[in-house]
Amino acid sequence: MASKTCSPSNKLRFLLGMVLFLLINMTTAQLSSTFYSTTCPKALATIKSAVNSAVSNEARMGASLLRLHFHDCFVNASRLFFSFNEFHLHVCNDEIYILEFRYYYYYRRYKTKNGCDGSILLDDTANMTGEKTAVPNSNSARGFEVIDTIKSQVESLCPGVVSCADIVAVAARDSVVALGGPSWTVLLGRRDSTTASLSAANSNIPAPTLNLSGLITAFSNKGFTAKEMVALSGSHTIGQARCTSFRTRIYNETNIDSTFATTLRANCPSTGGDNSLSPLDTTSSTSFDNAYFKNLQGQKGLLHSDQQLFSGGSTDSQVNAYSSNLGSFTTDFANAMVKMGNLSPLTGTSGQIRTNCRKTN
Repeated sequence: MASKTCSPSNKLRFLLGMVLFLLINMTTAQLSSTFYSTTCPKALATIKSAVNSAVSNEARMGASLLRLHFHDCFVNASRLFFSFNEFHLHVCNDEIYILEFRYYYYYRRYKTKNGCDGSILLDDTANMTGEKTAVPNSNSARGFEVIDTIKSQVESLCPGVVSCADIVAVAARDSVVALGGPSWTVLLGRRDSTTASLSAANSNIPAPTLNLSGLITAFSNKGFTAKEMVALSGSHTIGQARCTSFRTRIYNETNIDSTFATTLRANCPSTGGDNSLSPLDTTSSTSFDNAYFKNLQGQKGLLHSDQQLFSGGSTDSQVNAYSSNLGSFTTDFANAMVKMGNLSPLTGTSGQIRTNCRKTN
């Protein structure tokens, strides 16, 4: 019996499928932990030294720099949606080919408003309202002066080489380490955006008022699992929050330790005092540990969104796991931070390397 003839078009379809698959991984492949090893070999040491100095001067700054990275990456992180339908295999002449498939893909890339692109650092201009005055950032985001100092030092070493976006990513890692937390390998090679978006910052950054389902959705939209969301929320083991962020919780909610609520009310009146601060981790707000999860077990989560992680829902078991195993938490946190740092950065020739992180070149 004569062998069947294999259509070249099937091979072509297979190659098209492979090209689309490679698109999914292309961005990460353009980042590298050794990106500056020859162009600016002292960059990482310079950033670390400056972060250590800033955190030593004010421990809270470590949390602020970590939060800056989070709020930068979560704004307009593009995603690639890709699916196969009617995927069939065909054996011909002892070789396997794609007989037929139809694919649909939607690739949304913001060339100037991506994920980890340093957009949060841009000041407002006559033609652009940036992200600093967005609800999650106004009177809250801080650490800009530390980034300015680092940028100035790095520019003196290697002019026009190290991006502001990479500085923010590395400073976040070094801040966690400075406060006793885990380290992780930061992939480098991000470039800086040339614009920012107030509306995107308002809509993309998870609010402290979200319920558990909202938190899961907000993080899922960026590609994170519920477990990774809980791990990243553990960043609240350091830092402080403003009264306006938790006032409703301490006066109106019932799933809160009564003594804890009473103590907080002394510094956060029912009206006024919006900017009064309280630690997110009532136990050890300047040490990166797992006390945050233990606090949740005792109904001592400062924010509504914090306590939602342990309130009879699907994430209770993960909170229990992290509260009893510091190593598990720090490992998962570090892995999730690597993933967050890879949220749709500008690479290659997109964007620019800003000379001043506050404004475009």
